[in-house]
Amino acid sequence: MGKKFAIGIDFGTQSGRAVVVDLSDGTEVADHVTPYPHGVIDRTLPGSGKILDHDWALQHPLDYIEVLTRSVPEAVRQSGVDPADIIGIGIDFTACTMLPVDAAGEPLCLKEEFRDEPHSWVKLWKHHAAQDEANRLNDIAAERGEKWLNRYGGKISSEWMIPKIWQILNEAPHIYEAADRFVEATDWVVAQMTGNLVRNSCTAGYKSIWHKRDGYPGREFFRALDSRLEHLTDTKLRGTVVPLGTKAGELQPELAKRMGLQAGTAVAVGNVDAHAAVPGVGVVSPGKMVMVMGTSICHMLLGTEEREVEGMCGVVEDGIIPGLFGYEAGQSAVGDIFEWYVEQAVPHYVKEGAEREGISVHEWLESRAETYLPGETGLLALDWWNGNRSVLVDADLTGLILGMTLQTKPEEIYRALLEATAFGTRKIIEAFHHNGIEVSELYACGGLPQKNKLMMQIYADVTNREIRVAASRQTPAVGAAMFGAVAAGREKGGYGDIVEAARRMARIQEQSFKPIPEHVHVYDRLYREYVLLHEYFGRGGNDVMKRLKKMKEKIAGGMSVC
Repeated sequence: MGKKFAIGIDFGTQSGRAVVVDLSDGTEVADHVTPYPHGVIDRTLPGSGKILDHDWALQHPLDYIEVLTRSVPEAVRQSGVDPADIIGIGIDFTACTMLPVDAAGEPLCLKEEFRDEPHSWVKLWKHHAAQDEANRLNDIAAERGEKWLNRYGGKISSEWMIPKIWQILNEAPHIYEAADRFVEATDWVVAQMTGNLVRNSCTAGYKSIWHKRDGYPGREFFRALDSRLEHLTDTKLRGTVVPLGTKAGELQPELAKRMGLQAGTAVAVGNVDAHAAVPGVGVVSPGKMVMVMGTSICHMLLGTEEREVEGMCGVVEDGIIPGLFGYEAGQSAVGDIFEWYVEQAVPHYVKEGAEREGISVHEWLESRAETYLPGETGLLALDWWNGNRSVLVDADLTGLILGMTLQTKPEEIYRALLEATAFGTRKIIEAFHHNGIEVSELYACGGLPQKNKLMMQIYADVTNREIRVAASRQTPAVGAAMFGAVAAGREKGGYGDIVEAARRMARIQEQSFKPIPEHVHVYDRLYREYVLLHEYFGRGGNDVMKRLKKMKEKIAGGMSVC
């Protein structure tokens, strides 16, 4: 049997990418990126121009099909691989990215009667407008003593499925009624390829409060939320939940033609980007935390038992690797913070300087920020520009920079923002340690680790751990391709399980980032100050961030603040 290949497709926040991967050693033969034509819809709806409220983040479902029909055939063309030798397809997605569909699986936003209804569209993972529903859900779950709440660090995020569904019910009940089902975008895309809509255990477990042994929370809980939600899981969340690596079906002829692939190619059930990255970077055993670093960071960790950890996004049996418990935590904004600073707050002379030197603004700032020693800027920041996912699970928190003077330079602020995100990661690591879950090694993948060496050194110094970096720039897509190979199976030239696939296909850079002892000492002191601010502003010592946010929303909405 000659060489066999799989395609991994990674659906991110701004774009989707397809990678053709050699199954013998994980080599990426070719890849192609398609920016979403509609991007992130957070201001006005396409077509009507209807203005969206604060904290909304939507997407267009046909942008995902654009990725399938542009990036896949182009990657295959570049690779020179015979489509007959591509035996499997796997996909991963940001999550929870969800949408309402009708009985035929058509997104409601594509129907004429719902096109101008914001709640009919895809809600992206960073849609935070369901925070009120999340707060109420958490209060009711805590009052009722729901045991499953502890599996999610004591709080369900506004980013997840149930709060988003409840927001639809509260604000657009006619959309709720019109929806036959609410589905994850990853499951919807798989259904477009195979004609078979199944729910994957990863998104169901981490984002929809589903448990391998217990299923969803009981009807009594949903009735306590809202009597109209009592039968939600039997109706609009119905559907078979299947394990990762399962073959969802085979690529159907019509879409196969548009993708440049053969009909009948095995398609794996959908996955979450960060979770696919864990085997993608070669981690299949406990104690190794994988940081998927991009616009946000997802922190993935494997364990042998189920433990409670404050602020974790979830612990799911078989949620990442079969036979182990998969833990997830995260930071809601990392790369997004640096992008905000570059796009909105950097002085014009910085941009002119970068242009003269023929480098990006990020590179200009990094080259100057790395000349400072830890603590030399006199600045300290909280990394909450998009709220706090772990450990506080509060989307209403906002960013803070302390210590600025009339002499503060842009590169100093940039370094403080890098350090803030590293402190946030350390807080997450300590939460796991305090609950008996070891974090002995760190692995990094995603867009940031290979672009920003200063950032990675700061993370090594702040966490006092060596960091190994994935060789691939497209680690989630490679992990998705691994699951595609598992869906195809050994008889087709694939693999019997994801552990076998990871051991053969994952690749790590030879270079790693090791902590510098004198830096570690200073960052320990700075981290103690970070924790003081974290506790004061994040746990009710001073709710000024929330008061300011509410004032902003009222004034923007034309309401009196009295």
